[in-house]
Amino acid sequence: MMDFLLGEDGLENVYAWAIPFHATVILAEMIYSHVSEAKLYNGKDVATSVYLALLNFGLDLLMKAFAMGVMFFFYSYRLINWDFTIWYWIICFVVTDFAYYVLHYVDHHSRAFWAVHITHHNSEYFNLTTGFRSPVFQPLYRYLYFSPLAFLGFNPWHIMVVYAIGQVYGTWVHTQTVKSMGFLEYILVTPSHHRVHHACNIKYLDRNMGMCLIIWDKIFGTFEKEDPNIPVKYGIYPKMPDNRPDTVLLYEWRKIWKDIKQPGLKVTDRINYLFNAPGWRHDGTGKTVKQFQKEYFEKQNKKKQMPG
Repeated sequence: MMDFLLGEDGLENVYAWAIPFHATVILAEMIYSHVSEAKLYNGKDVATSVYLALLNFGLDLLMKAFAMGVMFFFYSYRLINWDFTIWYWIICFVVTDFAYYVLHYVDHHSRAFWAVHITHHNSEYFNLTTGFRSPVFQPLYRYLYFSPLAFLGFNPWHIMVVYAIGQVYGTWVHTQTVKSMGFLEYILVTPSHHRVHHACNIKYLDRNMGMCLIIWDKIFGTFEKEDPNIPVKYGIYPKMPDNRPDTVLLYEWRKIWKDIKQPGLKVTDRINYLFNAPGWRHDGTGKTVKQFQKEYFEKQNKKKQMPG
């Protein structure tokens, strides 16, 4: 088993093992959706997810040699020489999951990175194929978040194998068919947690960023439990004007370009339009998620304080 994972082919081996399993589970969910009339799937939506996944996969292949080269550069100057024990793999899994949490947090809080990540969120459906609705341009920079782990002595191939295993699990939590996972709700990112993450309800925005472990969200204050009194609404707000492939891929980039080319802006304003939080505007007319949520919770508190 270790030979299956340790070598340069470990990453491909994980995905090769996962593909038939994914196909079986997706088919089962589709059958359930049809029989129960749950309407969890839409043909055009699935096609868009496949299209984005293929673009992401292609770019990933193109970037692989460069990304691994950067990570091995850091590995060549590693601070620690680990023995490949079970504890090495456990620690590698934990720190890789944390690195993904940081990556995901930045993707939601910096507009240029949100422009990449938004393709994963724009669907108004939530099913297992949503897990393949990839942020297409993420391979251009994702390795930078894992390079510090190589500097700490974790072999880059092992990092990427652990990350791939986490991705496989992260795909499974894109479902509405599993309501609760019992005590695992306190440890892992579950379908319930991830439904919250994909919601466009104000209360749920920018919550539950983890891929496998939910502990990071609880430590850093980004955790939100699914509220039975607030049904999840999927997608983004405002909605994209259409579902054409170029719109889905470039929607936020076009909005950024429109903002930064406004006449009379300071250089700092243009930089802020690119890297500040989504919703920021130089004239103060925009609202970020934090501002929306502050107003939302203030209104909720006032309602609670009202007599009767």
